[in-house]
Amino acid sequence: MGNLLKVLTREIENYPHFFLDFENAQPTEGECKVWNQVNSVLQDSESILTGLQGYKGAGLEIRDAIQNPSDMSLQERAWNSVCPLVIKLKTFYSFSLRLEEALKSLLKSLTCPPLTPTQHLEREQALAKQFAEILHFTLRFDELKMRIPAIQNDFSYYRRTISRNRINNMNLDIENEVNNEMANRMSLFYAEATPMLKTLSTATTNFVSENKTLPLENTTDCLSTMASVCKVMLETPEYSSRFSSKDTLLFCMRVMVGVIILYDHVHPNGAFTKSSKIDMKGCIKVLKDQPVDNVEGLLNALKFTTKHLHDESTPKNIQSMLQ
Repeated sequence: MGNLLKVLTREIENYPHFFLDFENAQPTEGECKVWNQVNSVLQDSESILTGLQGYKGAGLEIRDAIQNPSDMSLQERAWNSVCPLVIKLKTFYSFSLRLEEALKSLLKSLTCPPLTPTQHLEREQALAKQFAEILHFTLRFDELKMRIPAIQNDFSYYRRTISRNRINNMNLDIENEVNNEMANRMSLFYAEATPMLKTLSTATTNFVSENKTLPLENTTDCLSTMASVCKVMLETPEYSSRFSSKDTLLFCMRVMVGVIILYDHVHPNGAFTKSSKIDMKGCIKVLKDQPVDNVEGLLNALKFTTKHLHDESTPKNIQSMLQ
């Protein structure tokens, strides 16, 4: 607890503020069970990002096949190029389901009585760090996915080819891997601009509806506390100077944006109203004080993936900050 020094400064006294050790937090005995479960998912996250980063697409082969419908060698070449890509896309989608379960496990641990969400986050820092790592991964995945239009083109070609059943003598074993039901679910997933964020938003909403005895505030307070702590750590030199790597600052920014988006989807009134427990003006200012290249994607995420930004209840000065 010694490293959780409170910094009593100017505007932050109304918001939770303590140092969340995103670099070094280790699980206590009480955290170990959930930590191990979640870690078994998170340890695959980098390979998922590497796979997505290296996604090349089969645009050329597909175009050649479409332009030459009677040339079976080109049909076969396109099909054989697309099949391994569809298997890769299934791997990404399957990981989103594992991530969803991991998030629910963490939410259960970080919101359960009798501790308040602030007490949970302060005392169970290893779980808070894992929650942050899920959000960090999610925003990185979605940023990459938005730059790869080939994903939807490849998958559309795959589905059209399967449904028309034009390729009778080729590798249709793939249908054992990606049957029609799986293809439908994958199609919905990749149709989203930010599929991983949508997965987490839905998982959080489902967590709230499945745990009817748990007050909604326990979940939303967990999210707003995390946002506030990240904001304070970013804007307070006493905290930010304790990070050994500049990458941790970007990590902190991504996490702050991720929890704001989740809060905005889960809280009935969203994150932008005057009554919100998140200091949105302060959070946006923290982002705008950073180099543009570091935060452009994060500001866009607040603009385009939140739910309540354009509500009448959102103050005009907040809207104009994100224009």
